[in-house]
Amino acid sequence: MKAIQFGAGNIGRGFIGAVLSQAGYEVVFADVVADLLEQINTRKEYTVHVMDTVSRDIVIKDIKAVHSGGEDAVAEIAEADIVTTAVGLRILKFVAPAIAKGLAARKAAGVEKPLNIIACENGLRATSQLKALTLALVTPDVEKWARDHVGWPDAAVDRIVPPVRCEIPLDVAVEEYFEWDVERSSFVGPIPAIEGMSPVENLEAYVERKLFTLNTGHATAAYVGKMKGLQTIGESISDPKVCALVRAVMRQSGEGLIKKFGFNHEVHYAYIERIIRRFSNPFLKDDVDRVGREPLRKLAPNDRLILPMLTAKGYGLSYDKLLLAIGAALHFKNEFDPQSVEMLTSIATHGLEDTIVKYTGIAAGDPLVAEIVAAYHAVEKF
Repeated sequence: MKAIQFGAGNIGRGFIGAVLSQAGYEVVFADVVADLLEQINTRKEYTVHVMDTVSRDIVIKDIKAVHSGGEDAVAEIAEADIVTTAVGLRILKFVAPAIAKGLAARKAAGVEKPLNIIACENGLRATSQLKALTLALVTPDVEKWARDHVGWPDAAVDRIVPPVRCEIPLDVAVEEYFEWDVERSSFVGPIPAIEGMSPVENLEAYVERKLFTLNTGHATAAYVGKMKGLQTIGESISDPKVCALVRAVMRQSGEGLIKKFGFNHEVHYAYIERIIRRFSNPFLKDDVDRVGREPLRKLAPNDRLILPMLTAKGYGLSYDKLLLAIGAALHFKNEFDPQSVEMLTSIATHGLEDTIVKYTGIAAGDPLVAEIVAAYHAVEKF
């Protein structure tokens, strides 16, 4: 069995690639970083260091790498049983051409075995986005062929994989906990038996539960911690005031999720507490600048701050703590992050209200704009 994993970064190696390898797949990493490709093809193995209350090492062997934009990647896709990605939503458009060529190659070669393609990204319906990008590049006959031979299951993924420096650069540090939930109905052919991958019926609930709990809390800890001069998520959660706000933000988001999906209230609050314990893991020194990067993406209408706030508001629930998280995000200053620079330049040049309208999708004149402005100034005194 062969798996092609687009993205050989920390998540690709420490999460998806590792799970596939342990399930018995020959894992081929596809990436564009020449040095990374050379390291993989030279060493042909790496170690996943599980750093938690009980630490252990997992050696991932018999791997190789190809350039994701080259013909080698196309040839590998033509033979693969599963294709996965961990590249970031913005990069999916650069992965789509290779997959499109790979599908054409499979059809031309008369390959009949099913291929399932799963985008393992932090975002809503990432596989569906990749599917649209890919099928827009194929001929009608390939698109017709793909209906019977290619599955596009959407997924929800959850594992904290910070950029911890290891003695061997290919090695990666991860937390013990992970979830990989995949939409059962969208597979083609038999569902692969992959330990750690859970086929589920109502994927939307799992995606939003993760994105609007863990990612919402993670971003809040990063933005508020950054404002207080803290360096890591662990330091942020160790600050009683920050921790209390992060918990309150996740609970306000959670109340909206409970209303929307009918989650058990007690179970969901226990889920929140488990996430806070994960943030507190002393072995994972996750930098607030890393977690907070790309604030404009995180302030987008369907992402981890604005949508849970709108959901809570839509159900008539409290959302004042979510507003504080949004206000903190608008303060995020990192001169090495282009989105931070763009956001702060927009605030300085066009004003806070216009910046909110431009990037959050909230209409000018909506009372929410004034509420976010008030929260922006309130969080300064936090």
